[in-house]
Amino acid sequence: MGNERGTMKRRAVLATVAAVLVAGGLALAGPVTPAGAAPPSRCATTWTTMTCARNTTTVWTGDSGLVPRQVHWQVPTGTAPAGGWPVVIMFSPSLYSSQLAWSSSRLLPAGAYYQTASIKALLDAGYAVITPENPLGGYTAWATNLPLVDYGSSNDRALVDDLLAGIGTNRFGPLDADRRFATGMSSGGYMTSRMAVSHPGAFRALAVQSGSYATCAGPLCPVPQTMPADHPPTLFLHGKADFIVPIATMYPYRDRLRAAGVPTRTVTETWARHEFLAATPGELVAWFRAYDPGA
Repeated sequence: MGNERGTMKRRAVLATVAAVLVAGGLALAGPVTPAGAAPPSRCATTWTTMTCARNTTTVWTGDSGLVPRQVHWQVPTGTAPAGGWPVVIMFSPSLYSSQLAWSSSRLLPAGAYYQTASIKALLDAGYAVITPENPLGGYTAWATNLPLVDYGSSNDRALVDDLLAGIGTNRFGPLDADRRFATGMSSGGYMTSRMAVSHPGAFRALAVQSGSYATCAGPLCPVPQTMPADHPPTLFLHGKADFIVPIATMYPYRDRLRAAGVPTRTVTETWARHEFLAATPGELVAWFRAYDPGA
């Protein structure tokens, strides 16, 4: 009898130890993802960093088809809707390669972390993201407002035309050409406005960050009195302490859109300078969903 009790006690102890080890192993391994299930996000985060997986495609543009332009892109996890994923084209600032948008740190200047956070928010919300490089590997500015440069005959125009065509042919994954949106910051903000001016009907909604009308340049910002008749609804995000693109240059653009009956929304941060705002990720998702027929 004594031996049986001792054996039972040892078995109970061993069972308890085994249970603790199994539980501990599960805790260390993290939550178990069912076989075949999509991972929760394309992006990985730590306390200070965020990195999103991306694809890179070289698009050969221009009349000769000999000008290479890199395009970084990603689609959400899971199965695409029947018509394809809705898609956001994101135009980066000047002197800043768009590939940098896919990995960032809270320690970087100009709110760069919130650009990466915007990519994550859009992907997690079911929007594909495309970030084309501006000329010369990203270290120049978009042609929309450059002196003596005609956007209509520029390579940037050719690139956007190629992007729109590629969206329609699934070059950047299964995308819905009827659910296109655009956003950008600084020079990319002017380029976002250019989508309304030179690519009518291509986008359902826009979001201009730290920018203004397509032909403006910093404090020099003559905004036309008449807006394009089919200008998409536009979200404006701007720091009140921005001295590179003063917030005063944004208001005439916004006000003329309002006068023309175009829906707008303005988000500002009092102490923000020329930078991505902390509010940008959530605001982009909410704004595009409001004008997304498939949302």
